[in-house]
Amino acid sequence: MSDPVLYSERGSSWWPVLWGPAFALLGLLAEQLTLGPQHVAMWVLVGLALAVCAATWVYGRQRLLAVRLTTSELVLGREAVAVDKIAEVNDVGAPVGARVLGGSWTVPKGTGEIPLRLTDDTVVLAWAKDHEKLSAELAELVEERSPEL
Repeated sequence: MSDPVLYSERGSSWWPVLWGPAFALLGLLAEQLTLGPQHVAMWVLVGLALAVCAATWVYGRQRLLAVRLTTSELVLGREAVAVDKIAEVNDVGAPVGARVLGGSWTVPKGTGEIPLRLTDDTVVLAWAKDHEKLSAELAELVEERSPEL
């Protein structure tokens, strides 16, 4: 049985794949309104090529920018951290050069950073679009795991 998901971000939806075919359709319609040769096959190929490029982009964003928090692990992009290895969420400063979780050099654009102190006393940076909600969920999990004495 899998753990319940407490927080989740997909990284991207699939609707951008429709942009290319929509632009190609607009091009085809504009060509139909003008006098001259018609290039229907070319517009179909352009629409398909743009859709394939967009699908590759969406797939990459879903793999690299997805965030999922369960009761046992925090998954950021390509990296997973067990919740029991997180020692502190609140009042953790982010030192210069702290490692970013997920396999990136920097926190992804459009996300907020969440400094986490691990049980080995290192500080790493988690991230999410709604970083306040993820931080609150993480703090609650860490507090449940290690109650105050």
